[in-house]
Amino acid sequence: MSVALTTRLSEEIKTAMRERNSARLATLRLLQAAIKQVEVDERRELSDEDVIAIIQRQVKQRRESAAAFEQAGREESAQKEHAEIEVLQEFLPQAADPDEVARIIDEAIADVTAQGVTGGAAMGRVMGMVKKALAGRADMAEVSALVREKLN
Repeated sequence: MSVALTTRLSEEIKTAMRERNSARLATLRLLQAAIKQVEVDERRELSDEDVIAIIQRQVKQRRESAAAFEQAGREESAQKEHAEIEVLQEFLPQAADPDEVARIIDEAIADVTAQGVTGGAAMGRVMGMVKKALAGRADMAEVSALVREKLN
């Protein structure tokens, strides 16, 4: 795990313990456990990109859970998931603004069409390029919808 993110996560856990903020502490501990689990499973130290990918998965899981709770009418549980999302997003890079996302998508589409690639292959290549450029800075589900819209 990245030294900067490891240190920051540990410090945030200590702060949450001192402040007796049990909800924040639980979320941070779950994140730390998920990161350590991947380190143990893969037997390697994780880079910043790896840690960001783990955080993104955690955020995605919580968004899906919140949506399920809201559909089931369990607003209290949905609010808890949204609060956890806010805590996790503190560790992600600053989100890209919509103009930057649109520009990156347009550049990737121009590059792929210049290569003569169309159809599903174009979608895959564009998403690959966009994902590298926007790693951790945009919701890839929304980006995918934008790319699909622009390719059609």
